[in-house]
Parts: sequence; structure tokens; C-alpha cells
Amino acid sequence: MTYCVGMMLNKGLVFMSDTRTNAGLDNISTFGKMKIWEAEGDRVITLLSAGNLATTQAVVSELDERVKAHAQRNPSIFEAASMYQVACLVADTLRDVIARNADSGQRADAVFNATLLLGGQIAGGPPRLFLIYPEGNFIEAGPDTPFFQIGEIKYGRPILVRAYDPDLSFNDAIKLLLVSFDSTVKANLTVGAPFDYHLYRSDSLVRGDTGRIELDDPYFQTISQGWSDALKLALDSLPAFGAPLPE
Repeated sequence: MTYCVGMMLNKGLVFMSDTRTNAGLDNISTFGKMKIWEAEGDRVITLLSAGNLATTQAVVSELDERVKAHAQRNPSIFEAASMYQVACLVADTLRDVIARNADSGQRADAVFNATLLLGGQIAGGPPRLFLIYPEGNFIEAGPDTPFFQIGEIKYGRPILVRAYDPDLSFNDAIKLLLVSFDSTVKANLTVGAPFDYHLYRSDSLVRGDTGRIELDDPYFQTISQGWSDALKLALDSLPAFGAPLPE
């Protein structure tokens, strides 16, 4: 399992992903789930992945090979004229990889499935964010749905729903996402640090700030402990339930 978030702000796009993969309690590994492509001054594209690791790595590898080959028969994400066309290309690649593996490998429901978050900007267009499903269809973020999550979404979602604001600064967006990720990690052992992030500033058309936050990072530890303390204080400050209950 994994947890990834893509978020639209007035300032740009924010991405964060965990790095834990597991194939059972005794087979836990760390793999990056964020891929960034950049053609400075023309486009920046970020892809986050959740699901079968072999499937997501095959999708990224195939997209990389197309970028290197410049093949007309299989156009690359660097040749697409818009982020919508990039989303179509990535969705088709995901569907093809899943179908190819399903035809030749073990047959089991969802065994090769993966879900992707795709975001970025191409010169001449606005920043855009897409959620791509294993079937190859996708939806786009907008004012009513300004962020997407994939993987283990349920524990961190209430925090995002309550605290998201499109006017957030990048620093505050990272703080919000770390609270969301901390809540998820505490509730589900299949999600874990380190966390990778990418902050893309609208119309910059260059890779933004990127980094990796480890579990023992002092700022993350401050956020984690501070959120726990704040929840306890908030609970204590709420009015007591009506009539006294028997001890």
C-alpha cells in the first residue's frame, strides 16, 4: 500500500508520496513513487503512483524510453501539446501495461492494478492535475475537487478536507500534508517514511523545490508531536456530554 497526494494551490502544484512497499509483513522495502520530467522553459510533469510496483515501474520505464527514442509511432510526453494529451498518453500506457501483464501472468483480481496522479504544466497552458485509474480513464482536479489522493487515503483525508485552502503558501501546504501523512502512518503500517515532495510554482516551467523527509527529521517530529498535543487540547476544550455518566 502507499499514500500519495497531489494538490492545486493558487501558487502552483504540491506533490507528496511515501516510499513504503510491502509484500507481506516480512518483506517491506523502500521505493520512490514520484517521477519528474522537465524540459526547462517548456514543461514540467510529475507522476505519483500507487499499486503494483512492477506495473508502475513498467509504466515509468516505457514513458522514459519514448522520451529517449522520439518515436513517431509512440509519441512521448515531451511531444504532447497539452497536459490533457499527456494524461491520455499516460492513461493508455497504464492500461496497456496492465493488459499485457494480465494476459501473460498470474490471474487474480487487481493483482497488476495501479493508480496514478499526474500533474504539471506545458508552456501556453495552465497547471493541471489528473487522477488516472487502472482502466485508463481519468478525471481532472478543479475548484470543487482541488486535490487528489491515491493509495491508503481514508486516514489522511479528513485533515485535508477541513484545512485545505487554495491560498496556502508552499510552506503551509507541506505542513498540512505532513499532518495528513503522519495520521496515515500512525493508522496503517503499510504506509511509511521517508516522504518525497515536489513544489511546482505556476508558470515557472522549471522543476520546483524537491526533497525527502525522513521519519527522524526534526521538523516532522515537531509536527507529529504538536498535532497529537493539539488534538488532546482540542478534545479537552470541548463541552462534556450532558448528564454525568456512571464511572
